[in-house]
Amino acid sequence: MLYWVLKAVLGPILAVLWRPRAEGAHHVPRTGPAIMVGNHLSAFDHFFGALPLPRKITFLAKNEYFTGAGVRGRAQRWFFESVGAVPIDRSGGTASEGALHAGLRALGEGRLLGIYPEGTRSPDGRLYRGKTGVARLVLRSRAPVIPIVTIDVDRIMAARRVVPRLGVRPSVRFGEPMDFSRYYGMEHDPRVLRAVTDEIMDTLRRMSGQEYVDRYAQDVKRELRQRSGGRRARDADRHGCGPGGATS
Repeated sequence: MLYWVLKAVLGPILAVLWRPRAEGAHHVPRTGPAIMVGNHLSAFDHFFGALPLPRKITFLAKNEYFTGAGVRGRAQRWFFESVGAVPIDRSGGTASEGALHAGLRALGEGRLLGIYPEGTRSPDGRLYRGKTGVARLVLRSRAPVIPIVTIDVDRIMAARRVVPRLGVRPSVRFGEPMDFSRYYGMEHDPRVLRAVTDEIMDTLRRMSGQEYVDRYAQDVKRELRQRSGGRRARDADRHGCGPGGATS
C-alpha cells in the first residue's frame, strides 16, 4: 500500500523537478512475473525506473537495509518492508542460495522483480561486471527478462551527495525481452551462467552507452576505500596526528 502512496506523492514531484524521459515501457508485461535487469547509478534508479510503469517493481535489497539499529535503522527497515522489498544476503555461499530462493518466491507470486546484476552502485558511472546470480534466477524461473537502463541519474544523486541536483533531465529506457530459452536446463554450468550474465551486461552497455569495465564494482569500491584510508593516514602522519607523528 505504501508503495502506491509514495508513487502518487513522489511521481508528480519528480516529473516537475526533472521531467524524466521514458522509452519502451510497452516492453514490460502488464501481468505475470518478469525480471527487470538494470544498471545501477544512484538510489534514484528505484524511483525513475518505476515511474513510467503501472505495475509495482519489487526490488531485491541488501540485508543491511533491514538490520540497522537506532532511529535511522528502524525507519529504513520500515520503509523497505512497507514497499515490499526482498532482503538478500550478499556475502556469497549459502547466502546466495537464499537470495535466489527469495527471488524465485517473488516471481512465483507473479511479481515484477527488479535486479541490479552489478550488485552495487557504480562508483564512477561506468558499467561493471555482472554477478552470475542473475543468470541462475533467469534460468531457474524461466520468467521474461526485460532490460532497463537509467541515464544521467547519477548526476542528480551521486553516492556522496546529500542534496539532489536540479537542472538534470534523466532518461529511462526499457528494452525488448531477452530470450535465454536455449540455455534452459543448464543452470548448473558455470560457463552458461557467465554467458547469460555477460549477454545481459552487453545489452545494458549498448542501451546506456556506458563504458564497460570487466571487474566487479565491489572490488573497485574496496580498493578506493583502501586508497582513501591510506591517504588519510599519510596526511595525519605528516601533520603529526598519527603513529610516528609529533604527537604520538
